[in-house]
This record gives sequence, structure tokens and C-alpha cells, in this order.
Amino acid sequence: MEEGMDSKQQPHLILANKLFLLSHPDVDDIDKVRLREEVLSVVKSDDMASLYEYLNTSGVLEKDAELLDAMKKRIEEETKKLDEKIADAEENLGESEVREAHLAKSLYFIRICDKERALEQLKVTEGKTVAVGQKMDLVFYTLQIGFFYMDFDLISKSIDKAKNLFEEGGDWERKNRLKVYEGLYCMSTRNFKRAASLFLDSISTFTTYELFPYDTFIFYTVLTSIISLDRVSLNQKVVDAPEILTVIGKVPHLSEFLNSLYGCQYKSFFIAFSGLTEQIKLDRYLQPHFRYYMREVRTVVYSQFLESYKSVTMEAMATAFGVSVDFIDQELSRFIAAGKLHCKIDKVAGVLETNRPDARNAFYQSTIKQGDFLLNRIQKLSRVIDL
Repeated sequence: MEEGMDSKQQPHLILANKLFLLSHPDVDDIDKVRLREEVLSVVKSDDMASLYEYLNTSGVLEKDAELLDAMKKRIEEETKKLDEKIADAEENLGESEVREAHLAKSLYFIRICDKERALEQLKVTEGKTVAVGQKMDLVFYTLQIGFFYMDFDLISKSIDKAKNLFEEGGDWERKNRLKVYEGLYCMSTRNFKRAASLFLDSISTFTTYELFPYDTFIFYTVLTSIISLDRVSLNQKVVDAPEILTVIGKVPHLSEFLNSLYGCQYKSFFIAFSGLTEQIKLDRYLQPHFRYYMREVRTVVYSQFLESYKSVTMEAMATAFGVSVDFIDQELSRFIAAGKLHCKIDKVAGVLETNRPDARNAFYQSTIKQGDFLLNRIQKLSRVIDL
């Protein structure tokens, strides 16, 4: 476990989620009033002056000059005290105490949401740190700052830095924790396949409670796996996974979503899917990819249905999904045009005919193409040499 951390979600990430919900058009005004009060209460109690100023300019909170001045004064006093402790440690104590004093100053700047000073002070602390494990903990703090501000450049660089540190050593617990951080980064940047792989690797070793609770982790694991794994892998790694089975019932609609897809119960799947859309839409990491994710899930489920048939009537498919023939017609037309589904619609007969790509034929065509390209290059090169 990292220094100064317990198994609860980081208060800053809880605050970040409240700020996200405050800006969300689908959240009711009455809920926004409560969220605004909660945000102001946290900002006041932790003297988050720079965040308070930003929320004033963006119109989330009303400006109170007196409150801002009082916060800035307390920050000045606390910073002075922390500097005195550092000076005292440097004069009278050992290297370990000097590092602790610098770390305390870093954690204070993180607490008051002063991003620039926090990152600067973490670098100073790193300069006083020898142990790889302690250096890793500083990277985790930096990653949490990155996720608070959704600063993907900072997150990406910090993940690379952590991987380099692991080449020097480092324990398995921190390595496993990093997988969840990287998985969250991949999911937030639409690399769902990599995210699913990292999350599945961490199911039995999950200790990253500072990012999110375990049931949220399972929610992300199931969602990313459904659009990334084939049926056999999905069954082995997700549907039958005991770690997932113990928790999946706590997340509304998630069990029905997974099991109805695997069990080919398409009507139930669509009902569960519509129940889950609200949760995906109100998740700060998934919301930017909401439309993309919805398309990918439908591609998976339509492909699975069509795989069982050489041809099938539109009416049979509409009945299986519990929707109208017109809806299926519009949906499939879009997916076929985008090259997501391998079938064609016979509008007159009201039939869908599948034309699954032949892997061997595709490989043959690609080899011919590459061969032609290579021969052209050799001919061009021989002309140059002749000259």
C-alpha cells in the first residue's frame, strides 16, 4: 500500500466525478444544487483556492472574495510551516526525515488542488528518494493528479516512467496496481482491447481502491471485455470467472447484459443494454466514448446473431431482438455501409444474406497485392541501378 493511502477512493477523484456531473446536461437541476453544495464544502474544507478561482470563472460557483482571501492566507501560513519543517530536517535530521518533510509538502499541494506546485514539489521529493518502491508511490500520486484533470499527456508519461522504474526492481503489488492505472488510461483513450486485457489480468490481485471501488472495476472489465473478446475467451475469462460472479449482481443490469449476450437471449440483452446506457453516459471516463461504445456493442451482438445463418428473414431478426423490422433495416444498413457487418439486404424478399469473409481467400489476395508491390519496387530500383 502506498504511503498515506488506505483502501478508500481518493477524495479528489470523488470530487472530480461531482464536477463532471455538475457539467452534465442529463443531471437534474435539483441534483446539481446538492452537488454544488457538496463541491463548495470540499473546496472550503481543503482550502482549494486555485480550483475555487477556476470554478468561479467557469460559472460553477459564485465568487466570494472574502472566502478566497481567507483560503489564500491559510495556504501561505501552512506553506511557511512546511518550509520550516524542511529547513529543520535539513539542519538537524537525516536524509529520510528530509524526504518525509518534502513529501508532506507535496501531499499538501495535492490536497489543495494546486497542480503546478504539486508536480514541482513531487519532482523535488523524487530527487530526495532512493528506494524504487517510494519512487513508484510518487508516480502513483502524479497519475492521480493526471486523472483528476484528465491530463492524458501527464498520465501517459507517468505510466512510461513507472515501467522504466520497474526495470530497476519493484514489487508485484505495485506492478499489479499499475496495470489498473494503465487499463483506466487505455479505456479513457478508447483503447478498449488493451484495457480489457489489463483489467482481466488484475481481477484476482485488485487493490487499487483509491481509483474506484471493486464493483466499478468489474463494471469496466465486463464492458471492455464484451467488445474485445471472442465468445470462447469471454466465457472462460468473464462469464465463468468466480471474481466477477461474486460482484456482478451489485451493478444494475450488468449480469443480464453479459449473460443474455452469451446465452443469445437478444431481447433480454437489448433491455439490459438500455438500462446500462445511463450508467455509461454518467461515467466521466466512458462518457466521451458513449456513441462509439454503443456502436461497437451492437456490432458484436448483430454479428453474433448473423453468424448462425446463411440467410435469415428481417422479421425473424426483428422478433429475436424485440424491435420493429424498420429499426433492424435502418440499423443494419448503417453497419453494412460502414463495413462493420458482412451481409447484404434483399429488400424485396425481406431477407438478410450473410457473406462471411473467407480468411484464406483474404490472405491470398493480400499476398498477391504485397507481391505486386514488391515486384514494382524491384523494377524501379533496377532502372535506377541501370542509369
